[in-house]
Amino acid sequence: MYNRGKRAESNETKKINKNKNSKSKKRKILKIILLIIIILVVIIVAIAAAGFTYVYSLLGKMEQEEIDLNAVSIDEAVADELSNYRNIALFGIDSREDDYGRGNRSDCIIIASINKKTNEVKLVSVYRDTYLLLTGRNLDKVTHAYSYGGPELAVSTLNANLDLNIEEYVTVNFDAVVDAVDSLGGITISIDSDEIKYINSYIDANNELTGHNSSHITTAGTYKLDGVQALAYARIRYTSGGDFKRTERMRTVLEAMLKKAKTLSISEIINFVNIMLPKISTNISSTDIIGLAPALMNVNISQSNGWPENTQGSTIGGVYYGVPINLEKNVSQLHKELFDQDDYTCSETVQNISNQIINRTGIQ
Repeated sequence: MYNRGKRAESNETKKINKNKNSKSKKRKILKIILLIIIILVVIIVAIAAAGFTYVYSLLGKMEQEEIDLNAVSIDEAVADELSNYRNIALFGIDSREDDYGRGNRSDCIIIASINKKTNEVKLVSVYRDTYLLLTGRNLDKVTHAYSYGGPELAVSTLNANLDLNIEEYVTVNFDAVVDAVDSLGGITISIDSDEIKYINSYIDANNELTGHNSSHITTAGTYKLDGVQALAYARIRYTSGGDFKRTERMRTVLEAMLKKAKTLSISEIINFVNIMLPKISTNISSTDIIGLAPALMNVNISQSNGWPENTQGSTIGGVYYGVPINLEKNVSQLHKELFDQDDYTCSETVQNISNQIINRTGIQ
């Protein structure tokens, strides 16, 4: 049994942990799962309206990319313990082109865990700056795994560091937000005075990248934003709250997208699906996706959590990282939340990685 033990902790460290835990609650709804849920919603509607064959042909527009399942670092004992759970990795990448492989950092990482017996779905977002051991490489930010080795290395890294059995992934290009919002006819967002200071530089950058000519926003207020403006809003990160606040803006944009999507006609829904599906890469077959829809439709988004639960910011070699305050403890807590495994004993692999992190950072 894993013994967490007790250790003295300074008031400053306690304050950091409290703030981190508070901020983690704000990262409840991240961009990937909402994009997927939106797509599943419209697919189910389309099934009712157009039939299985047509929906199957629509799903064929997704990019299919297989990964080597012998290289994704699944521990045999872990696979046995989690045999009743289907865990899927969801990645959001900031690609400037329709490219979903190496060279793209996964700005958003979510684990969708499906209980095969009950169809209950739980979501956990893994913070992109988390300091973990990239499979076959060094300790680094988990976001870099996708950049160095595509979905295969990213999945392998999650399995090795978190004691998981992931074999499937879904990747969405964040720039798909531009086309998606435009296809919805725009979304309504309130912008405050602090955000006005930064949004227009992002609008200019997005215009240059996409060839659009979206206008500036000069005063605080509530606006109907087009795709370029919505993406610019979501990317603001220099107000108070930094990257945590940026994640909230991503959530706000996608909640607005979901709200707008619910008002679409059948023809508009089909148009939306046609635009979004080519922006997705996965190794899950179309048949399996249709089979997953009923389970994923029951996701309670508001109850999703962030991981690691306890982390401390640290600068190593001039680079900022989110260091788990004891990887073993955080993995044990993850297994309790996702799989109801009380007092989970981490694998030898996780124990070794945890020790490497402690030795490198002094944070335990």
